[in-house]
Amino acid sequence: VCIHRVRSCSSIRFIKSKYVCVFDKSALKFSHQQRLFRTSPVSCGQIVQFKLSDIGEGITEVTVKEWYIKEGDSVSQFDSICEVQSDKASVTITSRYDGVIRKLHYNIDDIAFVGKPLVDIEIDASKGVAPEEDVVETPPMSHEEHTHQEIKGHKTLATPAVRRLAMENNIKLSEVVGTGKDNRILKEDILNYLAKQTGAILPPSPKAEIVPPLRKTEAAPAAAKDKARRIPIPVSRPIVFSGKDKTEPVTGFQKAMVKTMSAALKIPHFGYCDEIDLTQLVQLREELKPLAEIRGVKLSFMPFFIKAASLGLLQYPILNASLDENCQNVTYKASHNIGVAMDTEQGLIVPNVKNVQVCSVFDIAVELNRLQSLGSAGQLGTSDLTGGTFTLSNIGTIGGTYAKPVILPPEVAIGALGKIQVLPRFNGKGEVFKAQIMNVSWSADHRIIDGATMARFSNLWKSYLENPASMLLDLK
Repeated sequence: VCIHRVRSCSSIRFIKSKYVCVFDKSALKFSHQQRLFRTSPVSCGQIVQFKLSDIGEGITEVTVKEWYIKEGDSVSQFDSICEVQSDKASVTITSRYDGVIRKLHYNIDDIAFVGKPLVDIEIDASKGVAPEEDVVETPPMSHEEHTHQEIKGHKTLATPAVRRLAMENNIKLSEVVGTGKDNRILKEDILNYLAKQTGAILPPSPKAEIVPPLRKTEAAPAAAKDKARRIPIPVSRPIVFSGKDKTEPVTGFQKAMVKTMSAALKIPHFGYCDEIDLTQLVQLREELKPLAEIRGVKLSFMPFFIKAASLGLLQYPILNASLDENCQNVTYKASHNIGVAMDTEQGLIVPNVKNVQVCSVFDIAVELNRLQSLGSAGQLGTSDLTGGTFTLSNIGTIGGTYAKPVILPPEVAIGALGKIQVLPRFNGKGEVFKAQIMNVSWSADHRIIDGATMARFSNLWKSYLENPASMLLDLK
């Protein structure tokens, strides 16, 4: 019996016979683990190094922007671990395991590398998890992809911010009814659910408020406000003077701009400019704005510009193409994924509206509202920022009239839109009238696009905008 107990202890290779003779059976039974047969401590869980897997798009490193957990926290599958930012988009990393966070390998603003450990998670070894070297993290998803996760057999759509809010209040997303598009769970849904549980009364959501259009009598004092708005207001920033130069690394979207613009310098650009009379379009938009507001959508001029460009690309597909690096093949893109340059706190970003050729003006407005909301919050996903085939940059929102836009490879054309100005023009009878004038500046890849093609496309695009009713003949 004694020999059997000695052999069962994994940390003892052998034992001298005199120890077996000294102790009797009962003494060995109760004291061998504490005194004679000390064993190395064995953890009740298994430590798994959760590695940052390939995000795609050739990304090899990211910047850690925010941790949603800390050491010692318990996590479950699909819980948000951290948010990282590449030179293309912000991505939320989610957990694959149920366990306890034991170590964070990076601090805020540290550079994390693909294939290197991100966090250490202690999991229950009894659940039969694969060995550490075989454990591979599921690829991190963009914010749009991240929301499509299965919970209790069905898919629940919610942004990482909404998921974190639900986690902080111990709310299961599967129990919340989403009121957003495709039953997406919004922040208001979480707050309303929480109010029902606690009996709190929440203020009405600002999205439900519909502002009726002003009457003509009420529009008069607004003219003074518009005049005041034209005065540039300086951005208030704290003045910091340290007396020393400061060096910062180029990261995030700035790094993406460096790469893209360096590649753009290899393209021989040529420019083409024209002015557009938007008088009829301005009137049409004013009539449609209240209808769009009833549907909860802000209608700007950009959806009309984008749709008119798509109709023009159907006639001139060379502008919706790409040229390979060796300049041997031209690929004509079937989808019109039209990018819109946006100025955000993170820098210049260019998300794109997918498949504009099959979208209505209202569909484009809905998608633009979504992209602008995510762009302002810094939550645009990789799918929103990649795959563009043609780009429009509305510099007029800041106040510019003319620009020289730079092509975004692998695209071959881009347009810059100036501000809309009220200027005097002559009609067919030689009479002076008040016109709403906007200038457009095009840049094209002169290796495959000639000036005549660009001019014809611009004229067609111009005709759609100057006579919006003509777009009805070609809308699909």
